[in-house]
Amino acid sequence: QAQLVESGGGSVQSGGSLRLSCVASGITSRYYYMGWFRQAPGKEREGVAGIAGDGSTSYADSVKGRFTISQDNDKNTVYLQMNSLKPEDTAMYYCAAQSGRPGGGYYDIPKFRYRGQGTQVTVSS
Repeated sequence: QAQLVESGGGSVQSGGSLRLSCVASGITSRYYYMGWFRQAPGKEREGVAGIAGDGSTSYADSVKGRFTISQDNDKNTVYLQMNSLKPEDTAMYYCAAQSGRPGGGYYDIPKFRYRGQGTQVTVSS
């Protein structure tokens, strides 16, 4: 059974940075499509960024140029570097994984079979 554990969330001011980490167990991340989605109070889940085993990435337009997803296959870990954070980035961030590349890229990440418990990111203005 796959388990995904996120860390790295916190509170920052607008313009600040955070790096989220997701450690996978029970699966080998390099053989899965890994990604992040977020959910703010009262809003729908939103795919943020995804990465395939070959390193190809996919980003939501709202974070493109500010967020970077990467993976360390030796550590079975996926990262989300978030720069130039804005108040509208405030949400619970979840790591997710599925076997096989999703047809919709980052958009499909909230539907993935495996997901973690989430880590809170709060950006103040």
